[in-house]
Amino acid sequence: MGCGNWNAEDWKRYSSARISGRGAREIYRARECDPKYDPLNIKVRESRDSADNPLSTPIIIGLDVTGSMSPILEVTAKTLGTMVGEILVRKPVTDPQIMFAAVGDSTCDRAPFQATQFESDIRIASQLTELWFERGGGGNNFESYPLAWYFAANKTSTDAWEKRGRKGFIFTMGDDCFPGKITAEEIRRVFGDRVSGDISVKSLYAQVCRRYEVFHLMLEQGGSARFMKPDRWRELMGERAISVSDYSRLPQIIVSLMETVSGKEVNDVIDSWEDSDTRLAVRNAVGGLADQSRRGSLGKFIRFR
Repeated sequence: MGCGNWNAEDWKRYSSARISGRGAREIYRARECDPKYDPLNIKVRESRDSADNPLSTPIIIGLDVTGSMSPILEVTAKTLGTMVGEILVRKPVTDPQIMFAAVGDSTCDRAPFQATQFESDIRIASQLTELWFERGGGGNNFESYPLAWYFAANKTSTDAWEKRGRKGFIFTMGDDCFPGKITAEEIRRVFGDRVSGDISVKSLYAQVCRRYEVFHLMLEQGGSARFMKPDRWRELMGERAISVSDYSRLPQIIVSLMETVSGKEVNDVIDSWEDSDTRLAVRNAVGGLADQSRRGSLGKFIRFR
């Protein structure tokens, strides 16, 4: 997938018809999982080069859709156009193709994971608002964010990696911690795959990092933030676990992280934003990567320029 191009006028019309002036429950009207987004029905999601996008870059954005995240989900919908617009104007990567994922709790939710197609045009928006935001969660002090990593590692095929050896991007975001493992039973029930045993989150993270630049955005304003355990996230991911104090700046933070990984100087990325509040949010998010750069550890990143 990934034909066509994002058009600002298309977004303006879509936003006016489906998003502007509406609350989260009006924007996300689905009351059950659409079968086409159910991973049980998905063999593979493809990000392919096309005449419109000859150097495709896959981007997966995984949203925590549990109950504590409802206010943040509304802001995400309303700022989608900003995020895609910034990606296209600033060009942190070539020919972006965006897939959204909805992440819940695989121990209790009816639809703990859903995934759209990789798209490059207004279908990015329409598919996002077709996802079922279940607003569940189990009160167990974690959500199943690693499901997005399992899906990316085992259920995606990208020309960026297969033709050019270039990594895509994964951004999961939420206000909770993660489980220590994904069980074989959860994998069977959610994805229909039969594996020989449970998979630790540490080994799953190592697997997905082979083909994707992986970040998790820890949202401090979510209702479950007191259970988030940032130290555990950083023990697992280092500076790729990003604290976000202002979720309204998520589009700028995501774009800035891609720019930084793609080779742009961290301080140049921070200073490129005109608004002082945005600069502060971006500095808080990417500042740790500057330390990595000075230590030389950014050298392992795939460069797009």
